[in-house]
Amino acid sequence: MEPWFENKLDTKEIRKYTSSRIDKSSFEKISNITRSYSLTTWLIIINIAVFIISFIAIGLTSPEKVFSFMAIQPNAFFSGTFWTLITSMFMHANLTHLFVNMLSLFFIGSFIERLIGRKRLFWLYMISGIVAGLFFVILAYQFGNTELGAKIFGSPEIYAVGASGAIFALGGLLAVLTPNLRVYVFFIIPMKMWTAMIALLFILWFASVGAGLPFGNTAHLGGLLVGLTYGIYLKNKYKRKTAIIRKYFSH
Repeated sequence: MEPWFENKLDTKEIRKYTSSRIDKSSFEKISNITRSYSLTTWLIIINIAVFIISFIAIGLTSPEKVFSFMAIQPNAFFSGTFWTLITSMFMHANLTHLFVNMLSLFFIGSFIERLIGRKRLFWLYMISGIVAGLFFVILAYQFGNTELGAKIFGSPEIYAVGASGAIFALGGLLAVLTPNLRVYVFFIIPMKMWTAMIALLFILWFASVGAGLPFGNTAHLGGLLVGLTYGIYLKNKYKRKTAIIRKYFSH
């Protein structure tokens, strides 16, 4: 049998032949599905999906195996488990941890996505989560080998999970762009955005040191610094736009 191109079709005819046989509708349907939801919604869906998968995996194997593969631990990280910088961002320790983080992400993320767009939000979320993880593993590895150091910086032997580092970055961004925006710390206490982020960081750190509660304070700090830095960058680059946003949300 002779191949169809033996007829010496020119380039234009080949393109026409190929395009007439490619069904673009499937690609368009996938694109429409992904764009029908906001990036914030997709991030929440991914976090919930990872929580369910990890919960099932724990039931089939053991918590130690799942956490050693997905959670970030300073000692393990410096032994080669570098991928946990990403996986730990989407894993949560329990249902309460997941609920609080996703509720915060829903309100803050949705607002920021309208301000800066989904692409900027995506890169801010990912970069801040990675930087938050690096803050945790480096500081815990270097300074967490004593009892006091472990309370302040975390132990190099503990596992850390959660999206709170990235969420603190979103709060840091708003602290620069909308410093006077009224928010509710712990969903109860009304504060301006810039004071809320400072208060929240210190309250969690104090509770962690004083009561021994397992909060990723260094990760929160790392994420917050990324958000503040990006907010200052946007404020300087888009002076007029950010001034309008700041003024609009000043009351």
